[in-house]
Amino acid sequence: MSLFQVPPQTRLDLNFVVFGIPVRVHPLFWLIGLIIGSGAGSITLIFMWVAVVFVSILIHELGHSFMMRAYGQGSYIILHMFGGLAVPTSSYRGNRWANSVDSSTQQIFISLAGPFAGFLFAALVVIVVAAMGGVITINWFLFIIPLPRAFLPNSSGLVNAAVSMLLWVNVFWGLINLVPVIPLDGGNVARNIYIKVDPWDGVRKSLWLSVISGAVVAVLGLIFLGSIFIALLFGLLAFQSYQTLRMSGGMY
Repeated sequence: MSLFQVPPQTRLDLNFVVFGIPVRVHPLFWLIGLIIGSGAGSITLIFMWVAVVFVSILIHELGHSFMMRAYGQGSYIILHMFGGLAVPTSSYRGNRWANSVDSSTQQIFISLAGPFAGFLFAALVVIVVAAMGGVITINWFLFIIPLPRAFLPNSSGLVNAAVSMLLWVNVFWGLINLVPVIPLDGGNVARNIYIKVDPWDGVRKSLWLSVISGAVVAVLGLIFLGSIFIALLFGLLAFQSYQTLRMSGGMY
């Protein structure tokens, strides 16, 4: 069973529409957000973290949905315990009903649109901070992943914390999402590139890349970030890719 499958509807779901795109928030989204944010300190910071995660993941999924719309594909968004999904829906294109885009190239752009929507939002936050006379500092994780923090003049610690959270989630999580692990965006991009280059064996190669990348990120996340969540998530995703390979006999 995929960790990123569409969760069943519940009576506790939050439903609304953004830019004509239906959004459903599963109750476990809030619970997992509270658990992950429990180390933030005060109750105020924990709920601030949940709000930041909600806004950031919604922006990420809207990036996917807007790109689908650009290709004539409808969609709806679900926020669930492992993040979010932009789910394609049937749409009338030309003289037929379709529920998927036409090419692997379009799939690549749809996958990239999510994290880059977050990067664009982070850039806008940086511009606002700079316009207000603030300062952005960056620490580097493993010398390649930026971890930004914001300092606004004449602002409370809560404001600086909220802005720093927005930057951290949209930059760090966006980059993590580009790791070539299926079904993350980076994994979907890698799979479609492999399929374009090697239609016969591309899926198998992308799954092996997913297994190796997931295992590496799980270990690095545990050792260098002390994050059990990242270790478990990427470990499960790597195992899921390996199970897919085993069930297919290593062949596609």
